Amino acid sequence: MRRNRNRTFLTVLGIVIGVSAVIVIMSVGAGAQSLIFDQLSSFGSNLISIMPGFSDEKGPPTSVMGITITTLKESDANALKQIDGVESVASYVRGVDGAAWQNRETDITYLGTNIDYLNVESVKIEKGIFFDESEEKSLAKVAVIGFQVAEDLFGEQNPLGEEIKIKRENFRVIGVVEKRGVEGFQNQDNLVFIPISTAQKLLLGINYVNLIRLKVSDENKIDSIMEQSKQILDERHDVNKPEEEDFTIRSSAQALDVLKQVTNALRFFLSGIAAISLLVGGIGIMNIMLVSVTERTREIGLRKAIGATAGNIQNQFLTEAVVVTLIGGIAGIVIGFLISGLVAIVANYLGYNWQFVVTPSSIFLGLIVSSFVGIIFGWYPAHRAANLEPVEALRYE
Repeated sequence: MRRNRNRTFLTVLGIVIGVSAVIVIMSVGAGAQSLIFDQLSSFGSNLISIMPGFSDEKGPPTSVMGITITTLKESDANALKQIDGVESVASYVRGVDGAAWQNRETDITYLGTNIDYLNVESVKIEKGIFFDESEEKSLAKVAVIGFQVAEDLFGEQNPLGEEIKIKRENFRVIGVVEKRGVEGFQNQDNLVFIPISTAQKLLLGINYVNLIRLKVSDENKIDSIMEQSKQILDERHDVNKPEEEDFTIRSSAQALDVLKQVTNALRFFLSGIAAISLLVGGIGIMNIMLVSVTERTREIGLRKAIGATAGNIQNQFLTEAVVVTLIGGIAGIVIGFLISGLVAIVANYLGYNWQFVVTPSSIFLGLIVSSFVGIIFGWYPAHRAANLEPVEALRYE
């Protein structure tokens, strides 16, 4: 009896793990999706991004996969400034390193960009100034630092006019960006901004850009400006056929749609993996019920001898299987709910705008799936018990 209880517990545990895993994955997936959308929406709906590498309308560009593509240039960004309706054009290159001042050092992400970055990203300067076009062209070694970098390196001291060292190069601090927090999964206060030409030649040793972002004056012109941008880049890159394009143009709305498709696919894929434990639990249910049929053979024979029908026996064992799986399903829902809530609390504590989402559909799915597991894997043992002959069952030792 004790061995049978242990087997039952382990079987129910499989159902609990499977259902709770499905609940947690769907909840965490929904929370992460809302966080991603919130982060991207913070950039604004009037932006167009141009990335190196071609992709179709539903997929990410090749550069997102970690492949370096060197075809997008700063001169491309300058050409796009001539389009009517384009308010600002910012180019981006990026690197990760340490920044040092006197005996203090901190890890930073340095961003090579231009003066239009302020308008495109809606950034304000708290102290000092941002570098101008003349400094971009003259390889000036000047830097504008984020709020956190200023605090880590200089504390209460005024950083303006001081020199910080990045990759053995000294940069004079001319400005400090206001505190911005986390945007687009990047700590904006840990950034150091330097002229794009300086970043390309002195720090990275490259002649291309990683991203071009356009800010348009009228959202209704986004489609038209995207088409004009495509025509200009096709001409500049000698592109004769669409499949020869070495760049991808996306609006903010398109980026959100692509991201939604990717995250939805990932959520369902992970939910499918979690559901495998439900299958394992279902097989365990079937084994437990088969053992139960064997151990209760005389009981079955006795019930049939006093008038129980095959249907009565089958319903009894089928009900037992469904009850066991339902108990596991309910426990799994409760545990999944608690774990999802804990994840949301931790994420919000870390500064992320994480929504706690447990949808009714995921709870309903957990109950329905666990019930079906009980019915499907409990049917064969119940059918086997119902077909036992009363005389042979009573003689069973």
